[in-house]
This record gives sequence, structure tokens and C-alpha cells, in this order.
Amino acid sequence: MDIFRGAERLMVMDDATWARHANPWSVWTRFSCLPLLVLGIWSRDWIGWWALVPVAAALLWTWLNPRVFAPPARLDTWPGFATRGERLFLNRHAVPIPRHHLLAAYLLTGLTALGAMILLWGVVWLDVWSTMTGLALTMVLKVWFCDRMAWLYLDLRSTAGSGS
Repeated sequence: MDIFRGAERLMVMDDATWARHANPWSVWTRFSCLPLLVLGIWSRDWIGWWALVPVAAALLWTWLNPRVFAPPARLDTWPGFATRGERLFLNRHAVPIPRHHLLAAYLLTGLTALGAMILLWGVVWLDVWSTMTGLALTMVLKVWFCDRMAWLYLDLRSTAGSGS
């Protein structure tokens, strides 16, 4: 199974949701999801089982985020390019993607998974350094992935028929 498609299905992202997610507010506030989830998990040390409340709230925010903002008035912004590039990437079986973009996306995803494993170790064992290192790696690599998706869109926009 394609992990990228699996994530899209898990988030139930249809065309309307993707249009809303292209809003810069959606993209930039989306970066709050992982730190909020980490904080919720970490809070188990302070509030015990009540930590399920902030964890559930963080997961709810992760699902709601691409849905709560209106579609943007303009798509010629970095968040608009990144979002549309990600859609092109998800459709890579139908639209040929240049090899250098595929390699970069797969490499960044693999490195992000490594950062996530460090992060997971940190939150399981309540190790501050592992948690912060894993969180920083994961977030920086996600921003880099988004930037590669913007680049992909800009490279393919004439063939994708998306204009701007």
C-alpha cells in the first residue's frame, strides 16, 4: 500500500478539503499539530489518564485543520503551491513525476520517519532530548517536504493544467 495515499484516506481528504487546506492559515497552523500531540502524550506524566483529553484534542485538531479555513482567494503563494504539489505527487501514478522529485520526496519521507522514531522513543521514555531532537527533525523535514512539493508544482504546473 502507498503510505502517502493511506495518509490521505485516513484524513478523508476530498477536493473540497484540499481546496480549504491550500489556505495559508491551514498550512501554517498545521505545523502546530505534532507539537500539540507530543505535549498531550507527554502530559501523561503530569495528569495521568487525563492525558487522553489533550491527545484527543490534538488528534481532532489534526483532522479539523484542513477543513476549518475557507478556500484561499489566491493560490499563487507558497502554501498554495505546496498543497497543489502534494496533490500532484499523490497522483504520481497517473501524472509522471520527474525522478529527482520522486527521489527527494522518498528520501525526505524516510528521514522524517527516522526523526519520528527518535521522537517516539523520547515520548515513550519521557526523554527530553530525544523528544526535542525527534520533534525538530520531523518538523524541519516536513517543511522541506512541503517546499519540494511547491517546487514539484512549479515544475509541472504547465503540464498539470492548473495555471498560476
